[in-house]
Amino acid sequence: MTTADSPATAARRPARAWTLENAVFSAAMVAQRLPWVDAPARALGLDMLTRDGVTRGLLAFLRRTRSGRPVQLSTPFGPFLLPMAVADAAGLLAAADEAGALAPAVGLTAGGQRYGLSPHVPLPRDAAVPAAELGALLAEDVDRVIAARRGDGTLEWHDWQRGMQRLGRRVVAGAAAVEDTLLSEVLAAATTAADSRSYAGRAEALWRRLAPYLADPDPASLAGRLLAQGPGHKGSDPDDAGAAVAHALALVSRAAAETVLQALALLAVGAAASPEAAVAEALRRWPPVAAAVYPVRADFVWQDLAVGAGTEILRVPGWLRGLDGEDRPDPAGSPGMPPLCGAPTGCAATRFAALVAEHIVRAVTEAVRPLLIAPTFTADRLPDTLDPRTLVVALEDLTAREGDGRVTVTLPTAVPVSAFGYAPAAYGALAHASADRLERHAQSLAACAGNSGWNTDEEGERFRMILLDHAERCATAADGVRQAAKRLTD
Repeated sequence: MTTADSPATAARRPARAWTLENAVFSAAMVAQRLPWVDAPARALGLDMLTRDGVTRGLLAFLRRTRSGRPVQLSTPFGPFLLPMAVADAAGLLAAADEAGALAPAVGLTAGGQRYGLSPHVPLPRDAAVPAAELGALLAEDVDRVIAARRGDGTLEWHDWQRGMQRLGRRVVAGAAAVEDTLLSEVLAAATTAADSRSYAGRAEALWRRLAPYLADPDPASLAGRLLAQGPGHKGSDPDDAGAAVAHALALVSRAAAETVLQALALLAVGAAASPEAAVAEALRRWPPVAAAVYPVRADFVWQDLAVGAGTEILRVPGWLRGLDGEDRPDPAGSPGMPPLCGAPTGCAATRFAALVAEHIVRAVTEAVRPLLIAPTFTADRLPDTLDPRTLVVALEDLTAREGDGRVTVTLPTAVPVSAFGYAPAAYGALAHASADRLERHAQSLAACAGNSGWNTDEEGERFRMILLDHAERCATAADGVRQAAKRLTD
């Protein structure tokens, strides 16, 4: 509901949390970066005293005392408007999106660090590769990943990730992009830089990298279907197609590398009965975008709630799931909570990425049997968080004979062992000068990266990414030094 649907006098500002509530909530957020604090509580069976237990308990209290309405919270990571129910989060963000009031979303780590998300681009429904064709398209890359197992049957994370990125490039950009590892590198650099000063330069590098695959698209890929022209179908504009392909490639690559591994772990412990159920449960329980912040750039009204410009809406699907109960629909098909994307409403690329993940899980389990090595958990006690990089999953051959020395996946050895004397104001002046030098250095590096001489080959593009990384770090350091200098001189 927008301002036009409700009188201005009827709208009211969101309720603010009390000082003690803010303090407890802030402590719970800060504790998210300390996973070891859960161990004593879990050992005693006191789940309510774990990080998630405390957070959900406080949110349940806020929901009761605020009649379930969104609450304005102050945290060490900034003030946030927090919806208290899945339906409210979906409705609030949909209303803001309809009013054109939202800036692009950013991700929020457990430690409070913000990071870029792949800019959402709508994907036409008829552009997705049909499910009937996915199996044949994935077969070669799935076989390569299975063949790359270590001698004990386990998967090495970096080998798995590279194999899944290769698969993603084939499905989205086409067969010609399969060996283009730089495409994935440039895409990752552009995605993490979204909403930062270096994004424009990285995005241009990404468009250049995608251009050959859009100019001569593989008809079996998503890019080919997006650009195809035929009876009753007008191909997309190449510029629009490039953004849609980049977004789809980012989501498919992440789902293939992360969600598939989590789904295999769920199947290994018997927490899911089919590839579809395993992928849906992994996305619901451990969404890749675990928390997202939506900056509000214009006033709007949702129901009787007036949300002002400058507000930041915090969406944490896991918390809302805990408040609303465990039996939730598949988030990949949910219009308001896409688990792979920061879109305020539905995302067709997320649904396609989930479909690709399901087919990968099916192809893997038709050839091998997944076994969970670490971390250990059971179907009736699944972890609240599960970083796929920490997962050790083994793939046992279905035809392996008992005592086969190559498949020793149940052995513990399968787990890899991974200016004194000066006044503060004087230091403040020095810090200001250092911040200015860092800022100038960042600008020089960015200008050097923008030189067209880097466009000639892959090595040049890699150096461009390195220069842009250095420029971003210098700019961030300059901001931090300038804040410290202000403190010293105030």
